[in-house]
Amino acid sequence: MRRDEPVGPKSPLYLQLRELIRGKIENGEYPPGTAIPSVGALAETYGIHRLSVRSAISALIGEGLLKSVQGKGIFVVGEKLAKDLETAGGFEQTLKESAQRSETRLLIKAARPAGTLYAGYLGCSPQEPLFYVKRLCLLDGEPLSLEEAYVPQNLVPNLPDVDLNVFSLHQVYAFYGIRISRGEQSLSISRLDSAEARLLDVDAHRGVLTLQCVSYDAQGRAVEFARSHIRGDKCDFHVHFHR
Repeated sequence: MRRDEPVGPKSPLYLQLRELIRGKIENGEYPPGTAIPSVGALAETYGIHRLSVRSAISALIGEGLLKSVQGKGIFVVGEKLAKDLETAGGFEQTLKESAQRSETRLLIKAARPAGTLYAGYLGCSPQEPLFYVKRLCLLDGEPLSLEEAYVPQNLVPNLPDVDLNVFSLHQVYAFYGIRISRGEQSLSISRLDSAEARLLDVDAHRGVLTLQCVSYDAQGRAVEFARSHIRGDKCDFHVHFHR
């Protein structure tokens, strides 16, 4: 809910700070998916009591602009998140929505050129800069899947500053107003190298389920190429069809 009361120089300090933080969110100084300064840092910067800082932050959390993550900090959510969470997601997103004891660990977040292979999937030039993200998904503390994603940098330029242990890629897309409208998926059986097999806690000589998907937005742009290596002993796939 937006503020109702006018805020001016004579307003309580927590209201003034609330509006200052809101302004930094709205003008992009605090982008969605990133952490704002700590309570202590804000108190020191603006010379006000920590209780006033906490009150300002609590108000913005109540509005849905900020999100508190225990042990990590206070993160900017952005006003688009609530209405865009219905976006179709990949295997990791399905896991988050269906399991209360899931966890995602970020392994790699790096920039790289598309190269011939991923340029073919994403419909771009081999020189196009991409973000490469690799994560391990766990359920009840046990490895379930290895997730890889390749995303054009121009679609989500702020991704290096986003904590992907807090936000999923599909939430990041929502920050930029990107709605996944369709995808092309394939399912196969593949073998992992020894390092990846250890991460998933599987025998390197046994096959795992590999799900590949190219996701598109409503304008037909290829937004993401994703590859998920999934333990077949931990999940089932169901397909629904209509004649």
